[in-house]
Amino acid sequence: MRRFLPIALVLALAACGNSAPTPSTGADPSLTRRVTANAADEEPQALYALGMQNLRQRNYARAVEYFDSIEREHPYSAWSTSAKLMAAYTEYLRNRYTEAIGALDRFIQLHPAHRDIAYAYYLRALSQYEQITDAQRDQRQTTIAIASLQEVINRFPDSAYARDARLKIDLGRDHLAGKEMTVGRFYQRQGLHQAAIGRYRRVVEDFQTTNHVPEALHRLVEIYLNLGLPEEARRNAAVLGYNYPGSEWYADSYALLVAAGAEARGERPGFVSRMLNKIF
Repeated sequence: MRRFLPIALVLALAACGNSAPTPSTGADPSLTRRVTANAADEEPQALYALGMQNLRQRNYARAVEYFDSIEREHPYSAWSTSAKLMAAYTEYLRNRYTEAIGALDRFIQLHPAHRDIAYAYYLRALSQYEQITDAQRDQRQTTIAIASLQEVINRFPDSAYARDARLKIDLGRDHLAGKEMTVGRFYQRQGLHQAAIGRYRRVVEDFQTTNHVPEALHRLVEIYLNLGLPEEARRNAAVLGYNYPGSEWYADSYALLVAAGAEARGERPGFVSRMLNKIF
């Protein structure tokens, strides 16, 4: 997830390795005073080198101090722009996503034609994506992350960043579909059938590429049988069987429909009702 970097940064960060680094616990106050006191006297490239050295050593708080000192003390140097981007990347590695996003917003606003502007948009989207919570919680952040990832695709459609953004959008949409399923199951347990149908229908119609669709179709079969609407149940089971013939959800739906047919003929009275009552 954190392997996409501009070419210049890849060369500089080659010594960082492939494993995800452990974020630093915070800035060293003595370092802050030392950097502030000496930054005006140091050449910006020397400060940048110190920042990169600390980044390679995973001393992220120190690295940010050096990068920030370049922007503060040498704002018009050629190193200042690169330091802004590296400071944002370092904040991202520290899991300080709000700080990373703020720095990237400023970078994008001030340097819209920079050679690494695509990466800036991508890193901002990643900082949103990393904050996605599980499907049991509010998915507002997922929507924000998907919008940021889509912006990367729209602006830089042929880039490697766009390809990765498409994959992450699929995962984000899976989160959204999972949330709909969670709410739908709750409504179904409560006997609020129409509300549950609305949630399952949204999964089937709006999130067709996610892995939640087979279960959503099966739950619709359950509800329609429970409501005494076998034709609707069969129609959804047919869609399930056509698109996911090897799914365990289709096997369950088929078993329910077979049992419902037997019950309708008086062969197994009450069997389907008992099965439906044991769903949850």
